[in-house]
Amino acid sequence: MNAPAKTEDFVATIPAGVFAETVTSVQHYTDHLFRFRMTRPESFRFRSGEFAMIGLMVGDKPIYRAYSIASPSWDEELEFFSIKVPDGPLTSHLQQIKPGDTVLMRKKPTGTLVLDALTPGKRLYMFSTGTGIAPFASLIRDPETYEKFDEVILTHTCREVAELKYGFDLVEEIRSHEFLAEVVGDKLRHYATVTREDFPFQGRITDLIANGKMFADLGVPRFDPAVDRGMICGSSAMLKETKALLEQAGLTEGANSKPAEFVIERAFVD
Repeated sequence: MNAPAKTEDFVATIPAGVFAETVTSVQHYTDHLFRFRMTRPESFRFRSGEFAMIGLMVGDKPIYRAYSIASPSWDEELEFFSIKVPDGPLTSHLQQIKPGDTVLMRKKPTGTLVLDALTPGKRLYMFSTGTGIAPFASLIRDPETYEKFDEVILTHTCREVAELKYGFDLVEEIRSHEFLAEVVGDKLRHYATVTREDFPFQGRITDLIANGKMFADLGVPRFDPAVDRGMICGSSAMLKETKALLEQAGLTEGANSKPAEFVIERAFVD
């Protein structure tokens, strides 16, 4: 397996029209999950919740995949949360990066998990599985989210307890942040569940919605299209099932061009 190229190796091979940024930190959570931060180009603008195409030079060609930007739009660096796929075209190399290495990024961000794609409401649900929490890592650290909603409920479902740690770290970072703690206050609620180990909250989020346990655990009423809004990011099966549950409750899918009650991110990485 080839190790990622070091910075000096990139100089002559960086494709035109892309940013070449420097990795500043890497944190490995499990054998399957890690997060990393890298420098942010001064000219790079994005809305919290969007994704970017990031990549590496593998051999003599760049390989890119869509990655949600996990840092909020105000952050001076860019953060990403990634799975590790042993034979993944990109992640087999990306998981080996270290501070000082270079990561490529195309210049135009995009995505549907943005506040602009939702109509005004009172309670915002963020439904995530696995690394699908990444765009919400951006949004829960953006003050605009709390200007627009009275209550923000982040759900995160994984197979094993260890895979939930990134979400718990995020919430703890917010609680101890010098200005976010005051902005967020008690508006953010974190509902973490696992499917394959013992944990206070167990089960697939779609089952917990369907049987009402999620609402009971949180002490909130069932979905009401007049006040509730949703964002969904995770596996394709979870997207499909959660979308159906929201539509059954009377919520309508929206988009950047036509805001409505919920939105879905369909970009994946391997």
